[in-house]
Amino acid sequence: MIWYPYQQMKKMDPPYKIVDAQGVYLHTEDQTLIDSVSSWWCMIHGYKHPELTAAIQAQAGKFCHVMLGGLTHQPVEDLSNKLAEFLPGDLDYCFFSDSGSVGVEVALKMAVQYYVNLGTPRPMVLALEHAYHGDTFRAMEVGDDEDYHLAFPNKRDVVHIPTEISALEEAFAQYHDQLNCVLVEPLLQGAGGMRMYDISFLKRARELCDEYGVLLIFDEVATGFGRTGNRFVADLVLPDILVLGKALTGGYIGHAATVANHKVYDAFYSDDPNHALMHGPTFMGNALACAAALKGIEIFEREDYMAKIQKIEAISKREMLGFADPRIKEVRVMGGCTCVEVYDPKDLAGFQEFAYQRGVFSRPFLSYMYSMVPYIIQEDELVKIFDTMKAWFRR
Repeated sequence: MIWYPYQQMKKMDPPYKIVDAQGVYLHTEDQTLIDSVSSWWCMIHGYKHPELTAAIQAQAGKFCHVMLGGLTHQPVEDLSNKLAEFLPGDLDYCFFSDSGSVGVEVALKMAVQYYVNLGTPRPMVLALEHAYHGDTFRAMEVGDDEDYHLAFPNKRDVVHIPTEISALEEAFAQYHDQLNCVLVEPLLQGAGGMRMYDISFLKRARELCDEYGVLLIFDEVATGFGRTGNRFVADLVLPDILVLGKALTGGYIGHAATVANHKVYDAFYSDDPNHALMHGPTFMGNALACAAALKGIEIFEREDYMAKIQKIEAISKREMLGFADPRIKEVRVMGGCTCVEVYDPKDLAGFQEFAYQRGVFSRPFLSYMYSMVPYIIQEDELVKIFDTMKAWFRR
């Protein structure tokens, strides 16, 4: 029997069984659905994209995977070189893993060991309230959402602050000599409630990190590849370490990259074997995933996805900003994300089936009804999603 995620198995409704998928559509035996959440935000190119499928098939004809311990291969070398070119600043050193959560774990290990290697250990992490960085243990500790991690309350050496500059400055004044990093989901906090905040907070964080010698880490697993309306938030404020996942492979195969700048990498590059980063996921640099990522980045650039995202944002604002109902607390739009937050989670009970019957797959959580659509979506398909959301409140 399958043990499904984020479910009380005794009470869960039967999941919808998908028999096919193409473009923005999921097909069950009796319904065709627009996927409004991109399979947890990763399927930016849609399903069954012929070029991505062909890239994976071509690589599978050579080999599907070899370990990176003592071996290398052309797809992983090409992807590393492409990311160094594609990403801003001197984010040039790619450490690959098999999921975004593990990518965050790697970033946190880098931050801790960076100062150990320098001979000035620092134990603490500064993170955000309502943060979500994954479900592995250290990622849970830097998270701040009991709805996901109620059974694991331990928070070792982690301070959580709101996205307010005054709180940031107070935290640095109190802890600056103990902090190894500031870890954030930049501009958009996804699983914590699609919370959106201003770039000024990140600019101030960069200034304080520079002043006190603290590493700045951006978890762009969800926000990268255009979701906030920026290619990467790192294009606006440059972190020391960047974590990518989800859309990195267009959602076709699980893969992540923790990308460090020269300063971080140089602290590990040493004659001392104890300065090495001792981490090595079995499937890091998987050849199929690298092939998918390379083709996905090519499509992203060639098809001008940033223009597509700007159009999605404009339609989203036109259709949803200003929509009101006494049950709605706020409607928010940023880039390829739209969120309708209600006061009472009970007001969203039944919406998933309501949307299903109208040809939309949605997965609201807690008090949040949202969309994070594939970037290939057409205007009429996007409007159908928003009409379905609004129809729920107009019943």
